[in-house]
Amino acid sequence: MSKTYQLGLYEKAIPDTLDWEERLSTAAACGFDYLEISVDESSTRQARLDWTAQERQAVIQAMRNTGVSLGSMCLSGLRKWPFGAKDPQKRSYSLVMMDKALDLACDLGLHIIQLAGYDAYYDEDAWDGSEAYFAENLARATEMAATAGVVLGFETMETPFMDTVTKAMRYVSHIHSPFLGVYPDVGNLTNASFLYGTSVSDDIATGTGHIFAAHLKETRAGQYRDMFFGEGTTDYVGALSQLIPQGVRRFVCEQWYLGSAEWEEDLVYASEFARSQIERYLP
Repeated sequence: MSKTYQLGLYEKAIPDTLDWEERLSTAAACGFDYLEISVDESSTRQARLDWTAQERQAVIQAMRNTGVSLGSMCLSGLRKWPFGAKDPQKRSYSLVMMDKALDLACDLGLHIIQLAGYDAYYDEDAWDGSEAYFAENLARATEMAATAGVVLGFETMETPFMDTVTKAMRYVSHIHSPFLGVYPDVGNLTNASFLYGTSVSDDIATGTGHIFAAHLKETRAGQYRDMFFGEGTTDYVGALSQLIPQGVRRFVCEQWYLGSAEWEEDLVYASEFARSQIERYLP
């Protein structure tokens, strides 16, 4: 691999009516190096965890045919089944989902799973035992990841539990495993900086040596998604001027397909915009 960095595309930026070969070839045609697969809480994407050997082989063949990989997984399904859920059945399924996600990652050759940084969500926000159960099940999940040889990186979220790298590092430091780190969302970090009056750069510095990759996403105060690149207030300067000297070299453009007829042009612009920001800080 001769490239100095890799730019991936979040799968949900592409219409889900396309097959895998079309999704992968579209990502490449729009200027991206790989595609990040989503395993969210929907029944359609949860079903991926139970793909048959033939279904997995079809995706692998699509990667071979296009020369484009699925380089990482966004495991946002943990929002519905978080490690710290009050319902013991949800907590139990969070580890089942983690085990299946690691198995799928190994079969597809993925390097990184991005974990949604929620201790609890929906009607179970901030119950008394959420943090303790979160830490306990995170330790189990990290052991599973170490066995599989796949790293887990916390996404910094839109909720107070883990909206900064500093907060994520509390758990990374506690678990103290090379298989657990941070995979921050720089848009979410920017919104957190507005809330706390802190610096995105200073916050990212607390994760030095433990950041595997980063999501690039447009946000503005109070809005965390469904924006096009260049429309928001994301602090790319503060983020990338810290991430790149740390040695981070994998980035994903997080954008959503919203039904526009010009969605491919939007993706070309996103890749060009992201590369222009990244390449300002490359040595």
